[in-house]
Amino acid sequence: MNIKLNELSVQTKIADMPDFLKRRMDEFFLERWGKLWGGKHILRGRIPDRQSIQLLSNDYLSIAGHEEIVKAQVDCLLGDTQSVLMSGSFLRGDNHQRRFERRMADYTGYESSILAQSGYAANVGLIQVLASDGVPVYMDMNAHASMWEGVISAGAQVRPFRHNDLEHLRRQLKTYGQGIVCVDSVYSTMGALCELEGVVDLATEFGCLIIVDESHSLGTHGPFGSGMVREYGLNDRVHFVTASLAKAFSGRAGIILCSKTFEEYFWCTARTAIFSSCLLPYEIAGLDKTLDIIIRDGWRREAMRMNSDFLRNGLTELGYNVSASQSQIISLEAGPENLTLKLREALEERDVFGSVFCAPATAKNRSMIRLSINAGLTLNQVGHVLDVCAEIRDEVGMWDWASTRRLHRDVVTRQRAVG
Repeated sequence: MNIKLNELSVQTKIADMPDFLKRRMDEFFLERWGKLWGGKHILRGRIPDRQSIQLLSNDYLSIAGHEEIVKAQVDCLLGDTQSVLMSGSFLRGDNHQRRFERRMADYTGYESSILAQSGYAANVGLIQVLASDGVPVYMDMNAHASMWEGVISAGAQVRPFRHNDLEHLRRQLKTYGQGIVCVDSVYSTMGALCELEGVVDLATEFGCLIIVDESHSLGTHGPFGSGMVREYGLNDRVHFVTASLAKAFSGRAGIILCSKTFEEYFWCTARTAIFSSCLLPYEIAGLDKTLDIIIRDGWRREAMRMNSDFLRNGLTELGYNVSASQSQIISLEAGPENLTLKLREALEERDVFGSVFCAPATAKNRSMIRLSINAGLTLNQVGHVLDVCAEIRDEVGMWDWASTRRLHRDVVTRQRAVG
């Protein structure tokens, strides 16, 4: 998608807009898209076909479109004429949503669960009803954007701490006192695992509420995929777990796991709950059947892990810095956006498709291609990805990436420490 600079400029002047918006749009169209990206769109390249290796989707267990899920949705559509288009706050009696919420609570080891429209809505709504002016919210620097947005909505104060840095978190807690600690169990950009037990220990020591976003671990980690909080036996110490059900659950919803008392408080106070319509019965029927499959098909988690380990180890041998990844998310950090665009094109020319992560999802000069590994990949397909990554190293300048240089510095530092 190539667009000339003068065409980009025209796009900002079609409507009669005030100058403050024109300036912001010109900065995007002219400076970022026009100059930095060279008139190409960093997010929109080739269209993959059936033969392409697609590492774009968060469908980690490869169950989207599963015939049992589709059948459950169709049966519900044909048999249920009682769909209610209103906020979940007003649902009464026994219904699809309340039954699924009870099942999710049992599955994860919590008293209650609250179904939301998305993981984003779950985090924003939750933090909005927990925090307020003067309450410090301790946020891992790599925590999901929805958590940061929740703090803004609550009018609270973010007290960020360096990614997975427990000592920095302790210093922040000593300085600002009791509040809310927010982390992801698996961080969505680089695939790092949270230092979860250490975070919970610190938060407990300072009397803080704890929120763990399990969007990228619910379904993929823990017993029967029930998450890392349950895997580590932390249910009694972690007050809230949130998750998007648009990842391993391959649907479109979010969930909050909590106490029974808090559930009633949330439905009557959270703006994301009160002012948004609930999910429809056929959507919940699909999620309910998805849970059956996730519990039953443990081989999917094993296949996902095997594919992830194979690719991660292979990329490491090729010299790519994927040291942050400990999960099914593996990212190639090219750095500046023009280099990430070049990397994306090189991969797509060889039929390998990943997701571009750039600002605001990453720091300005730390953009990357994220590879989301799934259970449905064959070892031959993973091998092809490795062959492609070996072939393009010089073409994309991998050896000169800042991430590659950091890897080399870390190796030297470790060698000196051992020596």
